[in-house]
Amino acid sequence: MLTELETTLLGIMMMVIMLGMGASMTPRDFLIAFRKPKGILVGLLSQFAVMPFLGFLLAVLLGLPPALVVGLLLIACMPGGTTSNIFAYFSKGVLALSIMMTTVSTMAAVVMVPLLLSFYGGLAGVGADYVIPPGNVAQILAVLLVPTMLGMVLRRLNPNVGATVELIGSFMGVVVILFLIISWVPRNYQLLLDTPAPIYAATIGIGLIGMLFGYWVARGLGQDTNRARTISLETGIQNGPLAVLVITLSFSAAQQQAVLLIPVLYSLFIVLTSTAVMLWYRRNATREALARDAAKVIQDA
Repeated sequence: MLTELETTLLGIMMMVIMLGMGASMTPRDFLIAFRKPKGILVGLLSQFAVMPFLGFLLAVLLGLPPALVVGLLLIACMPGGTTSNIFAYFSKGVLALSIMMTTVSTMAAVVMVPLLLSFYGGLAGVGADYVIPPGNVAQILAVLLVPTMLGMVLRRLNPNVGATVELIGSFMGVVVILFLIISWVPRNYQLLLDTPAPIYAATIGIGLIGMLFGYWVARGLGQDTNRARTISLETGIQNGPLAVLVITLSFSAAQQQAVLLIPVLYSLFIVLTSTAVMLWYRRNATREALARDAAKVIQDA
């Protein structure tokens, strides 16, 4: 479990991350996005339809106990985080689409996450001891929207300050994951050694399978390969630190340990798997760009 100090620091860092995310957007970005909303709608479908179902399916197929089911479902239902924006950038994806998906999914999460947790938790037979009150999730997400809106105001008032806050927020996304690893893993190394293979399969699988399905759902709904890669990363890379914060504010110390296992492991492994996928996507994007250039040269000749 996290100590009281670690929980407080996590909450503060999440506020900074959401402030940075808001500073990456302007009202004009929303107007532009909503004129051509198909990419965002496809992303939301992947985020709130594909991922929760995958989480439920993995939980059932792997026969996970209730505490771990809750942790897995929470990760599966989370909106995207700023980490996905970083990977979208380095994969040569559509950064504006990634940022819009992160922002819109975070806003939609206030309603969608409590509903999805209640629905899939009921299907999975999670007992009353491990039910996360819907009001808790909604309140935490609603509170985190305040710094997001504040970041947008800062960007509007002073673009330079907004850009600085955006950079700090993106950096904090990585810092929070490192913080979780450094603060939690050393105290629980024996638990990690004793963790059975199905839990690692669920932890790694939810991200990788989510990226795979996110890509093919996007392609099937008419998105080009570049936008599909962006949606893929945004689908598989969930806001792990936010899931950890929800757990620490919803469960007693005795329950936290088991429920936190999958979200913390996910936050560790998603960095490794996303790096591998990002390098693959970057290579494909470079290939496609070279092919387009070659075709243009032939056409102009």
